[in-house]
Amino acid sequence: MSPYLTIHEVGMRDGLQLESTFIHTERKWELSRTLVEAGLRRIELSSFVSPRAVPQMSDAPALFERTRSNPDAAYTALVVNEKGYDRAIASGAKSVAAVLVPSETLSLRNSRKTASQARDFIRYLLKRAKEDQIWTRVYLAVAWVCPFEGAMPSRRILDLAKQVNDWGADEIALADTIGHAHPLEVGRLCESVGTAIGMEKLAVHLHDTLAMGLANAAAAMTAGVRIIDSSFGGLGGCPFAPGSRGNLATEDLVLMANKMGFETGVSLAKLYEAIRMVEEDLCKPLGGRTQNWWIQNQAEQLQQVKTA
Repeated sequence: MSPYLTIHEVGMRDGLQLESTFIHTERKWELSRTLVEAGLRRIELSSFVSPRAVPQMSDAPALFERTRSNPDAAYTALVVNEKGYDRAIASGAKSVAAVLVPSETLSLRNSRKTASQARDFIRYLLKRAKEDQIWTRVYLAVAWVCPFEGAMPSRRILDLAKQVNDWGADEIALADTIGHAHPLEVGRLCESVGTAIGMEKLAVHLHDTLAMGLANAAAAMTAGVRIIDSSFGGLGGCPFAPGSRGNLATEDLVLMANKMGFETGVSLAKLYEAIRMVEEDLCKPLGGRTQNWWIQNQAEQLQQVKTA
């Protein structure tokens, strides 16, 4: 049996959150259902944050209400404070994620919390979630490079991962938030953290700013990671990384995984349906680095059918 790679789809949340064109709730739900039909079973659906700060996420409660009668995927809600957690649970979320920033400068800019205050919140959140029987994921942001403080000491990230694991997180995701990590350091940190907390609990969240998203994913997979975040169509980006191409594209990751002998359970044809849908909504072209290949491949297949 081929090894299985679990894809944590973040396009609905991390991908759409910076888009100024608002996509209405029914359309978002239609998009998420298309992703499920494509074979994606883990979807980070929305975030419970201030509607003024992130208007695109203002309908998070309505979206999660729809998940109550659709248990065929694990829908995760991102929360940034206790109020957000309360709203998420009241709306039906069974899985929550939170971000811990190890950089003092970015932590203050991102959440107005010191790094110490941010850790206190994560510890409180994990305790509450355990009591409420809610599945938890903690992102360790800027795990390799911070836009303000530069390279992050790997020892700091390892120690934080151990601490968060001890507090009861179900999963820990190392995030290359601005997309400046390279494959050698990705592999090294994944090996050390995976050894410390258990590789089955480790995920990576990658951006493609410097065109190293796929290479970094391959390095993580070689180190033993079997959970990787990606965003359909390469949606998203980072406000701290000018010129960022966005998140690692799901279609690119699926194709690479298939060629490496991994099973993902994802249909590229159905995935491209979702990409075309959101292209219409945002009125702009989307797609990862393999899109031209896919278009040509489909055209050749169609021509073969016509001449058969």
